[in-house]
Amino acid sequence: MAKPARNAARSLRNIGIIAHIDAGKTTLTERILFYTGRIHRMGEVHEGTATMDFMPEEQERGITIASACTHCQWGETRINIIDTPGHVDFTIEVERSLRVLDGAVGVFCAVAGVEPQSETVWRQSMKHHVPKLAFVNKMDRPGADFAAVLEAMRSRLGATPLPIVIPHGDGPEFSAVFDLVAWQRIGFDQDDQGATPHRSPLTGDEAAAAAPWRERMLETLAEEDEEFFERYLSGEPPAEEEVRAAIRRATLALRLTPVLAGSALRNIGVQPVLDAVRDYLPSPLDVPPVQGLDPRSKDMTILAPNPSGPLAALAFKVSMEGGRKHVYLRVYSGAITAGQETYNSAQDKDERVARLFRMHADRKEKLDSAVAGDIVAVAGMRFARTGDTICLRAAPVLLERIESYAPVISLAIEPRNSEEGDKLREALGHFLLEDPTLALEQDEETGQLLLSGMGELHLEVVLERLGREYGVRPRAGRPQVVRMETVSASAAASAEFDKLLGEQQHYGRVALSVEPRTRGKGHDVVFECDTTVWPPAFATAVAEGVKDGLQSGALGYPVCDVRVRVTEMGGKEKRETDVGFRLAAAMALKEALAKAAPAVLEPIMKVEVSAPAEFVGDVIGLFGSKGAKIDNMFDHAGQKTVQALAPLSGLFGFSTDLRSATQGRAGMVMRFERFDVLG
Repeated sequence: MAKPARNAARSLRNIGIIAHIDAGKTTLTERILFYTGRIHRMGEVHEGTATMDFMPEEQERGITIASACTHCQWGETRINIIDTPGHVDFTIEVERSLRVLDGAVGVFCAVAGVEPQSETVWRQSMKHHVPKLAFVNKMDRPGADFAAVLEAMRSRLGATPLPIVIPHGDGPEFSAVFDLVAWQRIGFDQDDQGATPHRSPLTGDEAAAAAPWRERMLETLAEEDEEFFERYLSGEPPAEEEVRAAIRRATLALRLTPVLAGSALRNIGVQPVLDAVRDYLPSPLDVPPVQGLDPRSKDMTILAPNPSGPLAALAFKVSMEGGRKHVYLRVYSGAITAGQETYNSAQDKDERVARLFRMHADRKEKLDSAVAGDIVAVAGMRFARTGDTICLRAAPVLLERIESYAPVISLAIEPRNSEEGDKLREALGHFLLEDPTLALEQDEETGQLLLSGMGELHLEVVLERLGREYGVRPRAGRPQVVRMETVSASAAASAEFDKLLGEQQHYGRVALSVEPRTRGKGHDVVFECDTTVWPPAFATAVAEGVKDGLQSGALGYPVCDVRVRVTEMGGKEKRETDVGFRLAAAMALKEALAKAAPAVLEPIMKVEVSAPAEFVGDVIGLFGSKGAKIDNMFDHAGQKTVQALAPLSGLFGFSTDLRSATQGRAGMVMRFERFDVLG
């Protein structure tokens, strides 16, 4: 039984569509579904009818908010697709999708080129070692410049683009594409919405225009693929199969990014993208096996994508639909069946697989089982959260968790009446389960709930969903920036706890020091004293006390980027307790943090403004008034682009001020960079 399953995995592609907002990801996905026969009528983003944008908030805004899964068949190849958001506020959706995908298609606007969120998602994909194709979309738009996009990919992404399908003309003259590998012209008949590509040999003029591109393609392949280099030096024209094999090897090794061109909205150039997904992106068998940790022995284990192996699946998304919880899984090893009892190793809980589904946007298709390589949704799991590992209790394993992001903005909310209070908390509990970048706490002084997220749009969407899905419309205050703190110097302190709590005397003495770490490195707790002279629970209690103390530092904010060195643990007449050590550690840490020159950190945003040259002075002046630092300035798409780093606290109302200063002719995008002090 394993052999057919492995053959099926060979013809499977798990891909994501990634890009900056408004580059055309969802439009491209819609065409892919139409041309593969998955849907029979194309919807449009601007009409609110796109298959993958099924949330009312997405349809109203014309943007993707939540990643959506679907699948289709292209010849013998089955393709699982995740359409991801392009807006920076929903970047966790991209992060957790890329964590479980084998390949990706990056979409770029032929006019705007590589935009800020394009850089962000590209870096995310490189972190996860995801091979990619690039699709230069909107070649029919005035100002489209294919060569400029390629140059931007080199300079801004550090990529090595390999054009394999180039446009025939650009702007209003764009009508077809040239396939440099097959050496053909591909036209698309608009009478059947581009469903039937017409391939024909290149004419004399077409061949003359395409020849330099093909020669550069072969030269680049020879530079990046040793096997093809030897073939190239022979002087004989390489066969089409040899070129395809070399492109595939270089793509899987992340040395090259094949680039294609088209216009998804005008139904031009989409089928070659599907061919390239089939020919050049990896199957689950082509990517390195994942590594897992045995929670019992702490040994690392290699999990090959074998349906006969031990079950290992990663929960990468949780969705609450009509009050019912659905957990999205990527199966890396083994098989999972409906009705099966599994084990959540991250939560140490048993989980039952009540039902299995293959997703198509918001619609579900029942499955009996899924095997290594599959992406499925599961109903019935009570405890699973994003990043948890699903396996078998007899063969436990822990996969690497999905990285999350710290919220940067918060909103005070309160129910309109006491009856609404319980309903509000229940609804927010569901949203917190779905979205790891949301946080909720209660202000001890006011009793208000503080909801934190990745941006104003992020929180706005949550409030809209509260009203639409749960009928709850709480009062909300003005958005406030989330701050953190760190230390600027080293300091040491010690503390002794010796008190009667209840009927038991608790004692502990701890000495420790704190010092700053590089920004973004997080916490580090090091024991420099001999902990073996104490029961293991005492060292654990000290670590927990330090963790407690880091929740709120000397300035009242969560502490980050600090190393804590525990230098001494002391007792007294055998009266020491774990509670005593925990509280002593928290007291010592609080004193050390206060002595170590604490500093407030706030969210620093990378802001990019594009405007006509005559407004550059106004843009720079506006940045200066907001406490920003100019980082870079260059020409792009006929305009001046100014990049700056700015504290988020100074950017409220910035877009309105920018429109006024530039007569509405500037465009702006921003993304979270880091928590820091902007000096």
